[in-house]
Amino acid sequence: MKIPVTLKHKPVIVVNDYEKVDGRDAYNSDAKGLSLGLAQWNDRGKIEISAKVWRHTGEKWSRQSEELPLHRALDLALLICKTRQYFMEAYRYEKLYDPAKTTIERTALQGDAMTVEVCTDNPLIDQDIKLFQDCISKDDELIGERLKALATILKEMGY
Repeated sequence: MKIPVTLKHKPVIVVNDYEKVDGRDAYNSDAKGLSLGLAQWNDRGKIEISAKVWRHTGEKWSRQSEELPLHRALDLALLICKTRQYFMEAYRYEKLYDPAKTTIERTALQGDAMTVEVCTDNPLIDQDIKLFQDCISKDDELIGERLKALATILKEMGY
């Protein structure tokens, strides 16, 4: 299925038929495409690029489609990488985290830092973190495959 080109987000680079590779939902996903294009929130004279996940209900394009500025998409990639790295060692903690030290890492960005931490404000964190670990372990092959592809591209780009 081809993503629409007549809506406010103006696709420039696309991945049509994304549902064929959408992780565990491959071939059965409502996420039909990915695109990089001109953001739908652009104001006159202020142009930004965004990444978009295009969802389709089976009947129409969904309002649940997500559009993100590129830096946010990359921030999510950083969060995924740091989280996966954290859970490779989390078994060392009885609760899968240290209640006295919930900060996982601070990554310097634009003169400040993005703090990655265990969400102890969640009243069910002790149960939820176990469920999360089970899911991330179950999806390790899917995530790992994509991280290897990303690492290859980053190396090719000189990073």
